[in-house]
Amino acid sequence: MSDDSRFLVYGAYGYTGRLIAEEAADRDLDVVLAGRDEKRTRDVANELDLPYRTFDVSQAATMLDDVSLVLNCAGPFDETADHMVDACIETETHYLDITGEIPVFERIKRRSDEADEAGITLLPGVGFDVVPTDCLAAHLKSRLPEATHLTLALESDGSISPGTLKTALGDMSGGGAVRRDGDLRWVPTGHKTRAIDFGEGLHRAVTIPWGDVSTAYVTTEIPNIEVYLSLPSKARSALTGTSLLGGLLDTKPAQSMLQRAIERYVEGPDERERGSSEARIWGEARSPTDRVVSRLRTPNTYAITVQTALLCTKKTLNDEAPTGYQTPAAAFGPDLILEIPGVERIDLKDDEIVARETGAESDEAADGEDAEAEVALDDDAVTIDLDDDEQSSDEAEDAADDEADTPSPRPLSDEAEPVIRRRETEAETAEAETAEAETVEAEEAEATEEAEAETTEGEAAAEE
Repeated sequence: MSDDSRFLVYGAYGYTGRLIAEEAADRDLDVVLAGRDEKRTRDVANELDLPYRTFDVSQAATMLDDVSLVLNCAGPFDETADHMVDACIETETHYLDITGEIPVFERIKRRSDEADEAGITLLPGVGFDVVPTDCLAAHLKSRLPEATHLTLALESDGSISPGTLKTALGDMSGGGAVRRDGDLRWVPTGHKTRAIDFGEGLHRAVTIPWGDVSTAYVTTEIPNIEVYLSLPSKARSALTGTSLLGGLLDTKPAQSMLQRAIERYVEGPDERERGSSEARIWGEARSPTDRVVSRLRTPNTYAITVQTALLCTKKTLNDEAPTGYQTPAAAFGPDLILEIPGVERIDLKDDEIVARETGAESDEAADGEDAEAEVALDDDAVTIDLDDDEQSSDEAEDAADDEADTPSPRPLSDEAEPVIRRRETEAETAEAETAEAETVEAEEAEATEEAEAETTEGEAAAEE
């Protein structure tokens, strides 16, 4: 018989799984570690003084009788999620994971009725994929309920873990994905480029098949969704070039070689890097007549994953999650991300900051904070409304600084410094938007010509 507070972390010896296991041990949570490799699982369990068990994911149904929830951290999830979901439905065990893979989200979504009948929650994507972006999408929807288009973009400091890189390489040959009129559409990798202000000037970003192309539609019902990733020029070129190598990268010999190389040479960010790096997320919702923008600033992506995964686990064990298939924000609301220390959310309207909210403070920060200096609306978040008539002098100065740092939304070359100016008249705005559209059309035409030329060269080389 299962313990209502006990959960199992599968893949506990992977980079992210181990971080989650370590944090669970520090919090004295009732957790069991698990994985396929007996020695690696045992080593982590002994180090953390936690119980463990080893099994292949296909045998999971025989190993879940005494746990109420599985947190699957074993990627690529395309290979583990379906087996574990089968086992969880059979044993009436809640299922959570940290995937960001669109096909996995889509397949698990189709199991919603089965999960509902079993009285369990299926909640994939409880890490950086996709908690912050899903919460931002839901928040934008609440700001503009009639939105027809949603655009999200990410920018992150720091390095990548072996597991994340394996998943990325495994998906590389599949191309990109967008949501159009409610339907998933597969498109070339990095097929569009956009200049985006994450809060520190314009950075170029390219479209990527992030999980929100699936999950944000469930959360918001906005029918048109794109997700971008900020990358340097050479990285963007490499990403778009993978479409020419897709067939090669998809072969078993190539995948085996790449995965062996990753295991040998790639390490995830260390504790110092996780503590010093951050992620920035930008979101835009549009309707035929209106547009709103919000931004998130979060701690390091892996640090966020640890916190959000355990937070969603706790809430699910406490029966706060509805049964059936869920997304993080659909289950727990758009302010879920603000329960994490170190998160900041900013709302903009017409390039003006209209609200600023910060996540719950850590115990250490709260101990050193002067209580009289805190402005709290509830236990989890601080909100400052920047209305013209109510700003203090300090808040007005902060708003003016943010306003001055907000560049006009037009693309720039990689070499150019962001040009900052205010659009003072409707004529100037119209002129600038026309120039922007012409620039984007020219860039897309140039990119198309380059892609056709590269394809021709590749075909010629293949014939030789």
